[in-house]
Amino acid sequence: MPSAQPLAGRAVRGPAPTSALVAWALWDCATSPFAAIVVTFVFPAYLARAVVGDEVRGTELWGWTMTSSGLVLVVLAPLLGAFADAGGPRKPWILVTSALAAAACTGLWYATPDPASALLLLGCVFVANTALELGAVFYNALLPDLAPPERMGLWSGRAWAIGYGSGLAALVLVLFVFVFPSEPPFGLDRESAEQVRIAGPVTAAALVMFTLPLALLVPDRPRATSSFVQTVRATRARLAATWPLLRARPAIARFLVARLLYNDGLNTLFTFGGLYAAGTFAMEVDEVMAFGILLNLTAGLGAWLLAPLDDRLGSKPTILLSLGALLILGGLALLVSSKALLWIVAGALGLFVGPVQAASRTMLARLAPEEARAELFGLYALTGRITAPLGPWAVGTLTALAQSQRVGMGVILLLFASGFALLLAVREPERRAAEPAAPGPAVE
Repeated sequence: MPSAQPLAGRAVRGPAPTSALVAWALWDCATSPFAAIVVTFVFPAYLARAVVGDEVRGTELWGWTMTSSGLVLVVLAPLLGAFADAGGPRKPWILVTSALAAAACTGLWYATPDPASALLLLGCVFVANTALELGAVFYNALLPDLAPPERMGLWSGRAWAIGYGSGLAALVLVLFVFVFPSEPPFGLDRESAEQVRIAGPVTAAALVMFTLPLALLVPDRPRATSSFVQTVRATRARLAATWPLLRARPAIARFLVARLLYNDGLNTLFTFGGLYAAGTFAMEVDEVMAFGILLNLTAGLGAWLLAPLDDRLGSKPTILLSLGALLILGGLALLVSSKALLWIVAGALGLFVGPVQAASRTMLARLAPEEARAELFGLYALTGRITAPLGPWAVGTLTALAQSQRVGMGVILLLFASGFALLLAVREPERRAAEPAAPGPAVE
């Protein structure tokens, strides 16, 4: 692949100290509250019920906003990834996108329960979601620069795990300290929904707090000595070479398509899991919320406990093992008729969600050539978004045709199985033996 210059921006030679790796992992804690509070549990319902006053219209507006964000990512993620590969450092991109997202989340405070505030709320969500997805491109590309090859799986899994923990902690804080009490703290006014709107600044505070360690402690590649014009030209050359790169390394292309399929299954599972529990098992709203918390809790636990498998067995075996378990447990979830059994099966199923996500990040880090990591993580972000509406559409359509949620949810199993089958054809690079440890704190 063409290079801007003799690498002025080569990777930070490691292994990085443990403090730097912990600071890197904490950025998962920075972004997870946004996913839990803004994208999933709090603001979609607030938009539909309080701002728009029409759940159908609110769902439609929310869907269009997230789709628009995805379309922007289709263009910007590979482009900015290639630019960063040509220009060197990753951290400035992470810090700028984090600051932009924090400002947008703070802006949610001003989205009052009035239809006139809908545009403000949706605009803030669009900006924050797009910024954080772009930041994740450069964040993921930092992993192989910081962690030794024999510990990438461990650090990726632990980062996912503490991210899940951060998201759950932030959600519990918002719900039980601000939203649920009849008299919210700090004199927040329920009439103007301040107990809900405060969730925006809380999310922004978590984002700033957990981004600071990355800003202060994580080393970065040196800035390229080429001019801006030269970097733009190098970026154009890299983008032109993307297709030849994928043809020369078919394992990367197969992996990205496989990940597109099973990741769509995971997204659809989290989108419809609560609806399935409510519709088929007649769960109340508080039970559905607890059900969602259970899935997130066990996903984080699974990412933490199974992270060492990624380094011992390899990323591909870890993903295949987890997808196989998801297929078996997902099938059981569609067959059981007892609510108690559903809770048990869902809890076990969640254990294998986190490892799939964490090992996928590590898999691409191991497959990608050093000079194209950010660009390929841009494509990685693209595969997580480009087909995002298809899984939910297929589940909704099949459910309507069959008049059965169980039949409709079978689409998720099909996506898992398709990704599993395609991943079998991907050849994972041989893992190098661990190099002698450099002086300094050991990575545990």
